[in-house]
Amino acid sequence: MPLTLQQLAPQLQKGLAPLYLLHGDEPLLEQEALDAIRSAARAQGFLERTAFVGAATQFDWSAVQAASASQSLFADKQIVEIRLPTGKPGKDGAAVLLKLAEQAAQDTSAQDNLLIVLLPRADRTMQQTPWFAAMERAGISLRIDPIARRDMPAWLAQRLKAQDQHVAAGDEGLHALAFFADCVEGNLMAAHQEVQKLGLLYPAGLITQAQIEASVLNVARYSINDLSEAILLGQSLRSQKVLDGLLAEGEAPVRLHSVLSADVLSLYFAKRAIDEGLPLPQALRQARVWGPKEKLFERLLPRLRLPLVSRLVQSAHIVDGINKGLKFPAWPQDAPSALQRLVMQMCRAAQAPISRR
Repeated sequence: MPLTLQQLAPQLQKGLAPLYLLHGDEPLLEQEALDAIRSAARAQGFLERTAFVGAATQFDWSAVQAASASQSLFADKQIVEIRLPTGKPGKDGAAVLLKLAEQAAQDTSAQDNLLIVLLPRADRTMQQTPWFAAMERAGISLRIDPIARRDMPAWLAQRLKAQDQHVAAGDEGLHALAFFADCVEGNLMAAHQEVQKLGLLYPAGLITQAQIEASVLNVARYSINDLSEAILLGQSLRSQKVLDGLLAEGEAPVRLHSVLSADVLSLYFAKRAIDEGLPLPQALRQARVWGPKEKLFERLLPRLRLPLVSRLVQSAHIVDGINKGLKFPAWPQDAPSALQRLVMQMCRAAQAPISRR
């Protein structure tokens, strides 16, 4: 049964499920969810823990089976944890996981083993595998999503409240939280550490923006997906900030360009398909636009005309040449500056008014 993080604590209070499946890409939230499950399990007599790190090759899945099957009238109940860093257990692992899910589904009374499986974010392909579907049916599936930028101030306020601290009411507090969120954007572990540091530096009660500024380091960390999202939303200032952050962290301009040029080509193919009469959902599938980007493209495509997108394709081609050492008149000769110009062109296109064609 799929649950959100907010639903985990009430579920644990009702009783342990025989199986927990955690998948996501946010280490802090995963660890906190894992700690909550372990704590609830210890309270119910699960005093032993056996952990495995699985892979598609060179992994003995028979050891997992043996640990999961061990039961004794005198032994302590045990937690069996399986971490799959790639999310791909291989043929043998998939068979073992399917069998473990079936066993968990039948374990409705005396529960000697608690199974916890930890995965990276489960894409559509993984969710359609028999072993993943069986585990969702047999126990609790917990998808762990990163905290979105718009939700970060509220998340920080909640963390401060948990240690009896708070910001001022009204706009003053909102500005303080917004500043805090900007400093730690994309780096939830650092945000958690900075909140804890405020708890050590200052007593319970009001935390001012000046105190936050004096304490919090600029530990923002961005991903290429953050850059793509900001551009497709037409957020020029944020796009520039994210791009500068990625370049400062050592991200290669070639890799950044490969993602942005893929967005440009997807926009071109989708827009051309729509102009030829294809419905928007079908055009997106044809352009291979999936997941979170679907809504961004749905918002953006009505604003674009095909000639404008064609010019973006040409600009992306120029930046590709500059990355390879070629020179183009009226374009910067270094790859980061050329990439910045492409980003600004894409942002201006995303800010265009809706086309009435």
